[in-house]
Amino acid sequence: MSNLLDNNKPLHFGPPGPQDKRGSRKKGDGGSGKDPGQWRGAGRTVLFWVALFLVFAVLVSLWGNLTRDAVEINYTEFMQEVENGNVAEVTFTDRSIKGLLKDAKTFPSANTPNAFTKFTTRIPFADTDYTLVNRLYNDGVRIIAKDQSPSIFHYLATIGPWLLLILIWLFFIRQMQGGGGGPRGLFSFGKSKAKLLTDERPKVTFGDVAGAAEAKEELEEIIEFLKEPGKFQKLGGKIPKGALLLGPPGTGKTLLARAVAGEAGVPFFSMSGSDFVEMFVGVGASRVRDLFDQGKRNAPCIIFIDEIDAVGRHRGAGLGGGHDEREQTLNQLLVEMDGFDANEGVILIAATNRPDVLDPALLRPGRFDRQIVVGTPDVNGRKGILDVHTRKIKMSEDVELEVLARGTPGMSGADIANMVNEAALLASRRDRDAVTMEDFEEAKDKVLMGSARRSMVISDKEKEMTAYHEAGHALAAKFQKDFDPIHKVTIIPRGMALGVTQALPMDERHTYPREYLEKMLVFMMGGRVAEMLVFEHYTTGAGNDLDRATKLARKMVCNWGMSDKLGPVTFGKTDEHVFLGKEMSQSKDYSEATAQVIDSEIRRIIEESEEKATKALSENIDKLHALAKALLERETVDSREVDEIIGNTPGDQEEVEAPAPKA
Repeated sequence: MSNLLDNNKPLHFGPPGPQDKRGSRKKGDGGSGKDPGQWRGAGRTVLFWVALFLVFAVLVSLWGNLTRDAVEINYTEFMQEVENGNVAEVTFTDRSIKGLLKDAKTFPSANTPNAFTKFTTRIPFADTDYTLVNRLYNDGVRIIAKDQSPSIFHYLATIGPWLLLILIWLFFIRQMQGGGGGPRGLFSFGKSKAKLLTDERPKVTFGDVAGAAEAKEELEEIIEFLKEPGKFQKLGGKIPKGALLLGPPGTGKTLLARAVAGEAGVPFFSMSGSDFVEMFVGVGASRVRDLFDQGKRNAPCIIFIDEIDAVGRHRGAGLGGGHDEREQTLNQLLVEMDGFDANEGVILIAATNRPDVLDPALLRPGRFDRQIVVGTPDVNGRKGILDVHTRKIKMSEDVELEVLARGTPGMSGADIANMVNEAALLASRRDRDAVTMEDFEEAKDKVLMGSARRSMVISDKEKEMTAYHEAGHALAAKFQKDFDPIHKVTIIPRGMALGVTQALPMDERHTYPREYLEKMLVFMMGGRVAEMLVFEHYTTGAGNDLDRATKLARKMVCNWGMSDKLGPVTFGKTDEHVFLGKEMSQSKDYSEATAQVIDSEIRRIIEESEEKATKALSENIDKLHALAKALLERETVDSREVDEIIGNTPGDQEEVEAPAPKA
């Protein structure tokens, strides 16, 4: 029953769009071992040293130019000084000449008014026959010859590439070993990726959590265990070793864990279940060992594993069998949680929305001593969640959080947070000074039924059929006692539907009687019946209604024993293949004769519901026309407007009697 009628969700009915389907709502480090900030820091270090070297080389070059006491002249000027007998000394270095003049002199090619006694020049040719040398010797010039000494740039050109390769090699070795920044290197792939939450992050406390009073109480007790263990151990009690948070997505399991981290006052290690297993064999088990080693070194502490079903699935449910890497990780986790080695002071908290696939050995007391269910909040819980999420929202005086809480049954904490945010954004787009009740109502419709598609082009004839379809749903609900009241009817396309009729339950429901389910089937068939009464033909708009009705009727017959002919028996056993996962198929554990009876019972239940809807709408055809006309004019009507249009109040209409059973 929970698969179809779960968590008091509001009922939506209306013809789908062209796809003939009803839309539904949904809900660092990429494994490189190094976060982007660390990579940027390493790159900046290398660039700093390269830039420093270049600056040093430029400064050396400039210093040499600024401090020179010799002038560079051309070869013609040099030979003129030789002719004039003004050269006292020359030093040959390959084809370069450095010399000393007897008298200081200025040179036109130097572009400077200063007079120099020292000069440099280059020989434009090789003096193989020593003509220049002999001439200088005959003129009494002192001649010196030197080998060319390598410069610093020559040394860099020679050994620089080797130094660069060595530096690059050392850099990558450092990165693979973690680079001093923690266990994130290639050679540390067996280290745990758990993050230690520090005071630098914004704290989440239990004051920020609402709608899960029992779960908060259980976790507060665990925190008290860590702070005052003697209080509980004096009577012989033991601190729980683990707590498992169970519940649907969006109910606040991870938020509760963050609140524990903010309240505990002890080291809190956070890790995802998918962080354990990677490409290397044995990495998962190694990381589990390292995680608990860290916990023992920091005891007392809390270890939180989010989405533990990624590593804690039922063993034997994968194609790898007992040698599957994930199963080895699970085995190591089981040993660390309750093996020969004691883990005193280390409490493991895990969260999952798939407790049905977890291995039984993981769930037993001694490992997870407490299983804390975090379900969808009731009306008081939703009011508390609205209080938390509207703290920083500027609201107008017309906003009534109690009304919003009653009008959002089945919503999770994440849905409510999304609704509040959508309302704030909507008010901002409308340039309001505060968020109004109208903004909240529209945001609620957007979250529950999807975004309005006002730009969708619909012909007048199709719009009229949609109006009668939705009016049929609304009246089929109105003319049944003790059924969920109509909250809103609209023919504005939302999501994948061309129109929506929304019924909200008055009270929180956890079980559903047979009479209620039969009334729901009448509600489902109201749109199809209205189309037939007015237009005398069926459309594809009722496809989703028929699909839902058939599934509900099948569950009534096969799962809930609500067929008088078949009695209190269930039919259709789910196969749980060991190597292909759970619920891959359903086995037929009944005969062909029984199958025919099941089919006939499903057909009977649906046909009876259709006849009841037909009787109710045909007897009130004028009200059907009136409501459809109002929908065409206004596009959206609420419960109060529906009562004004049809001229009655809820409960005034006698409930439609069921037709006589068919033979």
